[in-house]
Amino acid sequence: MKDISPRLWPYSPANSPIPLPDRPLLFTPGTVISLSSFSSNCSHDETLNREGVQTYVAGFGSESTSLSDLLLAHDAPPLAERKAVLLLGELANPYRLQDMGMGALPLLPVRLEGLCRTWADALDPRESYPGVHHVTLARTPGWWELAYIGMASKDQLMLIKEWLENGVRGSWRPVKLGEGNLRFEHDMALQPPHEGDVQWDGTEEHVSIPIPEATGPSLDLNDIMVLVHARQGCYNHRGRLARCAHINQRSFHENLFRKGSSHRWDAILTLR
Repeated sequence: MKDISPRLWPYSPANSPIPLPDRPLLFTPGTVISLSSFSSNCSHDETLNREGVQTYVAGFGSESTSLSDLLLAHDAPPLAERKAVLLLGELANPYRLQDMGMGALPLLPVRLEGLCRTWADALDPRESYPGVHHVTLARTPGWWELAYIGMASKDQLMLIKEWLENGVRGSWRPVKLGEGNLRFEHDMALQPPHEGDVQWDGTEEHVSIPIPEATGPSLDLNDIMVLVHARQGCYNHRGRLARCAHINQRSFHENLFRKGSSHRWDAILTLR
């Protein structure tokens, strides 16, 4: 993909969260700028705190300009004033970010480990009919897949929460994870487990194949904000999850939505 206007982004929010952007990006209201990493000093066994994440992300930039200078050029808050937020579903989509009125926002790929993206068991009527199903998070031992973090300012964090809630306070809750792992990912061809790799024992699902080798350091979960759907939680198909990696948004709406029950949000995820 070339650097383009967010309005020319080829994947509409209704198609999110697949496919995700295929590279690290700096979203700006005028242009989506590709980023590359120029630093490889961190051990894959290292866990980065907030300051470590800021330093690691500062190692990204465009072909000619560091990320810090790009933010400065767009009159945006520096990395030192930003915090990592896990972006799920269409929240990593530049077209959606422009809808939200988001300012410059670095987007970096991460690998979820032991956690999966799944459809929130609710519908947002904005933009399209029948609407958009946002994405929330649930546990799955042994699972992995790509997602994105945004390095957001305090104002941007509030904007993300308020936009998701759409006036319904308490429907989305900012939390810190008490399980799973997030790590920076540099293999953009990484594929999640196939449906047949997810085993079900009647109580819990787990992945039966080994996780791929790490390509980047982990992030300290104490320093990562995640927004999860705190009303119906996510879809419950006799105890099983509707993972975004296996079921696209249209199939979920037509075949599963409101045809089963829902998991409580705090029953599918351990929080701090």
